[in-house]
Amino acid sequence: MAERLIFLTGHLARARLEKLLSGLGKTEFSWEVIDIGVKVAALMTEEIIRRRFVLPDVVDRVILPGRYRGTIEHLSGHFGVPFVRGPDEIADLPAFLGRAGQPPDLTRHDMRIFAEIVDAPMLSVEALVARAGTLAAAGADVIDLGCLPETPFPSLAEAVRELKAQGFLVSVDSASADELSIGARAGADYLLSLDENTLPLIFDHRATAVLIPSTPGDLNSLGRAIEAAQKAGVAFIADPVLDPIHFGFAVSLGRFIEARRRWPDVELLMGTGNLTELTDADSSGITAVLTGICSELRIRNVLAVHVSPHTVRTIEEHDIARRVMLAARTDDALPRGYHPGLLQIHDRKPFTASTDDIDALAAEVRDANFRIAAAQDGIHVFNGKGHAVGTDAFELFSGLGVETDGAHAFYLGAELMKAEIAWRLGKRYVQDEPLAWGVAAPAPETDRTRLAEPGETLRAKKER
Repeated sequence: MAERLIFLTGHLARARLEKLLSGLGKTEFSWEVIDIGVKVAALMTEEIIRRRFVLPDVVDRVILPGRYRGTIEHLSGHFGVPFVRGPDEIADLPAFLGRAGQPPDLTRHDMRIFAEIVDAPMLSVEALVARAGTLAAAGADVIDLGCLPETPFPSLAEAVRELKAQGFLVSVDSASADELSIGARAGADYLLSLDENTLPLIFDHRATAVLIPSTPGDLNSLGRAIEAAQKAGVAFIADPVLDPIHFGFAVSLGRFIEARRRWPDVELLMGTGNLTELTDADSSGITAVLTGICSELRIRNVLAVHVSPHTVRTIEEHDIARRVMLAARTDDALPRGYHPGLLQIHDRKPFTASTDDIDALAAEVRDANFRIAAAQDGIHVFNGKGHAVGTDAFELFSGLGVETDGAHAFYLGAELMKAEIAWRLGKRYVQDEPLAWGVAAPAPETDRTRLAEPGETLRAKKER
């Protein structure tokens, strides 16, 4: 029997919601839209729903607007059927319903992130612990202490021991056999990077070796290191090494493919910094592609680094990318529609309403409060007295007639500039909401159980 869904909404959104649901065609569920009796759907409260909603005889779930401010569990308990908070925007309902009304599970991943502190020898132990905490909060699983050539690291052993005492997994990344030995004796979990010649220094320790070719690009030498590690019973991860663009990048990708073909069961690691750091492009897209390659090749370890200011969110990007890729691979699906965290500059669906939708909404508005929306044709500003469309915030502002209302003018100016930025970039604009920049600039947490506090304009009016 088909699942029966009830969608609760308000006056202004009902027609558009019904149109969208009808446009889905044949679905695996039946549906009904119920207007709860408020103009704006997001303003319905738990009390209003309890008082006005009459539960139909047959219903499996009730879908509420994404911006509903209330406790879902209270409604589910009161009515005896599951209530679910849907997406913020009606335009996102098809993707939401495509997974049986459930958001994708992004709690899981199968990729370990090594986060390198490249200037570790220059920092105090206290500073290293603080940096490690920041990296772990961003998603790092292993704190990689990057040693510098010809730069003493006298606190290396102390740093490893203190990080371990604080509960971090630690790797030591050095070309010096002496530093690798110090790290191993201090209790490092991983040593980067050993080859067939330096592998024996780990035999008396419990650390996991990260193996690289002894000659750049030579998979045969990597193979000999793998065989030696297996024979010695040493835990290891193999890294064929990813090279920068125009310095062997394409060939190095081929090495990863060949390494997986030769050693289907060996754990592999890919260092992504040679692309994210050495390419003048937003790192989110590069990270998505490289993480996708890792997902296909079952590469379950990545080494990420932040040196250049433009990679400031690289750990967060790797974290959401690994979750999205696992979810998509599990679903045998493309990595689309799972999470917008890597869509930082442009959005796949920047306009949540068409020009016709906005025109219809504007025709129903009778009060003097300004609404602002963005569509393909530009920025729309409307209230009960008029409806203007433009692409320049300053030109639109000059026609609003709020020059003598400072608080209102400030609010509308800020919103119009935000709308113009969104429109020009192809980003989603929602009045009174911050622009979404993915993991590049995480939005502040909001309490979805409470209505927002009155804005500056409304408070000013009440005070007068």
